[in-house]
Amino acid sequence: MGKIVTVVIILGLAYLLFWPVPISPQAWTPPPAPPTDQGLFALKQRLQAAEVLAAGQGNGPEGVAIGPDGAVYAGFDDGRVFRLGPDGTTIDVLADTGGRPLGMVMTDRGLVIADALKGLLRLEADGRLTVLSTGSDGVPFRFVDDVDVGPDGRLYFSDASHRFAPDVLMDDFFEHSGNGRLLRYDPVSGETETLLDGLYFANGIAVGPGGDYVLVNETGRYQITRYWLQGPRAGQSELFVDNLPGFPDNISWDGEGRFWLALYAPRDPILDRILPHPWVRKVLRRLPEAIHPAPAKHAWLMALDTDGQIVLSAQAKGEAVFAPITSVERRGEWLYLGSLSYPGMARVRIDAIR
Repeated sequence: MGKIVTVVIILGLAYLLFWPVPISPQAWTPPPAPPTDQGLFALKQRLQAAEVLAAGQGNGPEGVAIGPDGAVYAGFDDGRVFRLGPDGTTIDVLADTGGRPLGMVMTDRGLVIADALKGLLRLEADGRLTVLSTGSDGVPFRFVDDVDVGPDGRLYFSDASHRFAPDVLMDDFFEHSGNGRLLRYDPVSGETETLLDGLYFANGIAVGPGGDYVLVNETGRYQITRYWLQGPRAGQSELFVDNLPGFPDNISWDGEGRFWLALYAPRDPILDRILPHPWVRKVLRRLPEAIHPAPAKHAWLMALDTDGQIVLSAQAKGEAVFAPITSVERRGEWLYLGSLSYPGMARVRIDAIR
């Protein structure tokens, strides 16, 4: 019996150390996480005031768009795209993408949808779905994530990873090798161009005031990158916000001086410790997914000014809270919240979280 146990242990160790995995991890040492036990980032449970909408109608309305009449648009994880009336109670299913709708934006030509599996789509007035783009520079999209529209009608969107699709989402974080892209689609020419590549899980997109620049969240590096579209720095990029206390998801511009940022979850000290060690991440990748730690139920959103300074932070933690928050859109004094996995969306008054 002892020999059998020894053989099993040796085989188990050999598997954990040498079994092939589909990732090529790259070392990265993150900066020390900012303190979250006091000051602006202290947990004060302000997001407990969030009111759930469309409860039980579907799961995971990850991205939120607001129409000119106040209606809210989002998509469930089964592919359905829906409209929530301005009263917050009536729901109309508009289409089924057959994929996974994530971010979306209302444009003059209709609702544009970033579908992780199907590409960049537009919902026409007659209910048809038009495929706008499925790749750039000969590289197909694997994980279209978020989209925003510029003043000239051109669309800016993200491909979170050109290597890993949503069903193997964590592989991109285990690899951490810069597989994301920032892209632009011209509805007049029908052409798609890559503005930035080498991004670490390119996620939320927000066109800044006047269309001068576009922001793209790099979830894998706790940062937001700014790409200049106009002016003397057009075509150049820089850090807009660095060393965030959590994983930045979607971001939006409210037209009144604020960007609204959703944090999927706080940073994980264990992940930060293993990021400099590629071999450790290979070992963890070989472990059954069922024993990977799940993120805590933690809701977190922020407001930033045009200099990238965080001017508001609101959180709530606990099994009963609306979490995770993956998108924030403002209309008047309300913030509408999306979630990657919650069975419903939510809203909260800005006054309740100041």
